[in-house]
Amino acid sequence: MSQNIKSLALLSSLLSCVLVGQVCAAELKVVDKITVPGAGVESFDISYMDQKTNRFYLADRTNAALDIIDASTGKFIAQIPGFIGAGKSGATAGPNGVVVAGNEAWVGDGDSTVKVINLKTNKIVDTIATGGKKRADEVAYDPKNQVFIIANDKDEPPFLTLISTKPGHKIIKKIDLPDATDGIEQTIYYAPKGIFLTAIPELKGEEGMGGIAMIAPLTGAITKVMKIADCAPAGLAQGPGHNVLVGCSTGGAKTKLKPVTIVLNPDTGAEVARIAGIGASDEVAYSAKNGQYYITGRDMPNGPIFGVIDAKTNTLVQSISTGGNTHSVAVNEANGHVLVPTPKSAGTCDAGCITVYDIK
Repeated sequence: MSQNIKSLALLSSLLSCVLVGQVCAAELKVVDKITVPGAGVESFDISYMDQKTNRFYLADRTNAALDIIDASTGKFIAQIPGFIGAGKSGATAGPNGVVVAGNEAWVGDGDSTVKVINLKTNKIVDTIATGGKKRADEVAYDPKNQVFIIANDKDEPPFLTLISTKPGHKIIKKIDLPDATDGIEQTIYYAPKGIFLTAIPELKGEEGMGGIAMIAPLTGAITKVMKIADCAPAGLAQGPGHNVLVGCSTGGAKTKLKPVTIVLNPDTGAEVARIAGIGASDEVAYSAKNGQYYITGRDMPNGPIFGVIDAKTNTLVQSISTGGNTHSVAVNEANGHVLVPTPKSAGTCDAGCITVYDIK
């Protein structure tokens, strides 16, 4: 086919989308599969992208380590040991949540501690106990006040811990959440209001009623809890403007909520969109460069799905079958690459890998 004919065909396709009111969006395609040394990739938790350095971090339970990858080149940089590993139970496994604060990586571990890693030496330089009996899990960071927050989601009651990332690493406050009757999920720093938002899958034992807690970083005060019906909030991602994406999980065996993903405005509490057909998720992400949200629909009825939502129209534009417990995602804004840790059990890479997608 000549280049002119190809161009005419593309133009015809775009005009067709416009005329019938469809969403036209470039699709994600696999462009790389990054191998992880050691025992490969099977059990893992959160992945995180440091946009300042273009480095990708994976909480790698299989190798009981924090993996670091150059997301611009796909080169594996380091595997930092010193964590609990997969163990016998997810409730005491680690590493878990990870975030970068300055020249340090802060990582939750399975023994209710936070490991602080100096990224110049790639060594653990501090271990901070949160005082729980089970894992210290998902995390977030307030760069303005230099405050780190971490959830002990499996303790009863579940609780959050605020810690200063300034020298001395002082614990600011422990925040008990007795109304979170099915644990705690992802926390993000919501820059428009300078607060933390924490996903709560179930409020006060009411099936199908979840919420988002608003938390002041310096005092730990819970200023408001937004209720969200027919959703067990799990993943959170700051989108364009004041929009926040809420990835809803299924709520467990007793509830079995229908798959759904929600966009809301935390300033007003209003739902911007409720997107059916994708959900049952864990971690979610947003790319300003690509103008898309990414959903790890690991518990979709017909098998795990990686969903792509157009952030302008809040419309599902692509569903990619993944397999295995594929539940983590991060985006490199420098090149628009989407990195998805893919376990060996998914069957798409021999020992598991980091699957890299790009818009083509």
